[in-house]
Amino acid sequence: MADWTLDDVAARFAEAAETGRRLPRVRVQGYFNVWPTFARDTWEAYPEEERDYRPLPPSPDAIDRMLETMRWVQWLKVEQRHLVWMRARRYGWRDISIRAACCTRTAQRHWQRAIQIVADRLNEPRAVAS
Repeated sequence: MADWTLDDVAARFAEAAETGRRLPRVRVQGYFNVWPTFARDTWEAYPEEERDYRPLPPSPDAIDRMLETMRWVQWLKVEQRHLVWMRARRYGWRDISIRAACCTRTAQRHWQRAIQIVADRLNEPRAVAS
């Protein structure tokens, strides 16, 4: 990618948050259910347990991009990290401003500054090894 823009960086953070949501759940190893599944009649199965919707797992390329994006947050301060990830997870500006203890517009400016820090760092010219 030639130059990273604010929209590119924000989209990458949003994609990383979505990829993290789609990863399989972590479970404690060694515990399992030994009870058999019961075959129920239709009148018994009426209040059926609701199934949790699990999206398809992410592709390996999406996981690689997520891990790369997670390395970018090391360039930010802790509060900036919280702000960027909350916005990537599509929290509303009101919720973000409550978490950051500031007004909505100030939270937006802090978020924009954090994204700008990452974009500037990604756009730095790389030192060519000779």
